[in-house]
Parts: sequence; structure tokens; C-alpha cells
Amino acid sequence: MSIETVTLGAGCFWCVEAVFQDLKGVVRVSPGYTGGETLNPSYEDICTGLSGHAEVAQLEYDANEISLAEILEVFWYTHDPTTLNRQGNDIGSQYRSAIYYNNLEQKEIAEKSKIEITEKAVYNDPIVTEITKLGKFYVAEDYHHKYFNNNANQAYCQAVVNPKVLKFRKMFADKLKKSS
Repeated sequence: MSIETVTLGAGCFWCVEAVFQDLKGVVRVSPGYTGGETLNPSYEDICTGLSGHAEVAQLEYDANEISLAEILEVFWYTHDPTTLNRQGNDIGSQYRSAIYYNNLEQKEIAEKSKIEITEKAVYNDPIVTEITKLGKFYVAEDYHHKYFNNNANQAYCQAVVNPKVLKFRKMFADKLKKSS
């Protein structure tokens, strides 16, 4: 195995985790926070929108099984990268669309991927996803981990997370882990 890491912001991290945990080649998904100034932020800090951090999911993946380009393809189609600081009813800079890279190769892949999705004209509005070097990543509190798995019947999960997961499973059926 050749384990690599990338960190993605695509709105609520419960959605991002729920989608990517089922993607073949992804070994682990950790919800957390990055991109702000507050040291050791809590979920409450993030919710104020004042910490500067985004809700993100850090993916560890086997680069021998899936490429970053393939991961980013899923990323582009499972959230709306055209809404600044918003995903659906989740509004604030903590819900921004972002790719946090670890090295220049990842940056180049992310930039190329953004150009390709723009050229495909999948979205009517311009893509506002930021591509930024990863700073300090803070792992979210334990109760956020596997949130959808543990709270699938909760109203937010039914209304917001589940439709994204179902869209992902339908659109990327060939990229699902065997157990999905």
C-alpha cells in the first residue's frame, strides 16, 4: 500500500465523511477543521463562523488503488462547488468548498481537476472552490466520527446527508467498496 492524504471541504463534514468512507481505495476518513487561526478549535468555535476554519474531512487513501484525480472527480459531483461559503441551508465560511493539498503534485492535480470540471460545464455558475496548502488539521470531537452511520435516522441525516450518499452510490457504483 502507498498511503497518501488529502483534506477536502465540501460543506458539512458529516456529508463528506459519509460519501468518501464508501469509496474504494479510501482507507480512513477523519472529520475535522482547518484553514483558520483559532488554535485547538471546538465544534462550537467552528459553528460561530468566526474561527476561520472550514469543516473538512481528511482522507487517507491507497494511491495504488485510487488516484487523487479520481477522488476529486467524486468531490466535484457530490457537492456544489459554485456556492461561496454555502452548501444548501448550511451557510458560513466553515462550509466553504476547498481542496487542501500537501505538496506541489497534489496542488497541480487539484488545479487541473478544477479546470477540467469547469471546461465540462457541469455547473452554470463559476466554481469557487479554493485550492490551498494544508495548514494545521484538527481532528473533530469523537461524536462527529461516523456520524451518518450512527445517526442515519436523525432529521438532518435523512434530509441532507442521505441524498448525497445515494447520489454518490448511484453515480459512482463502480467505485464503491465491496461492502457498500
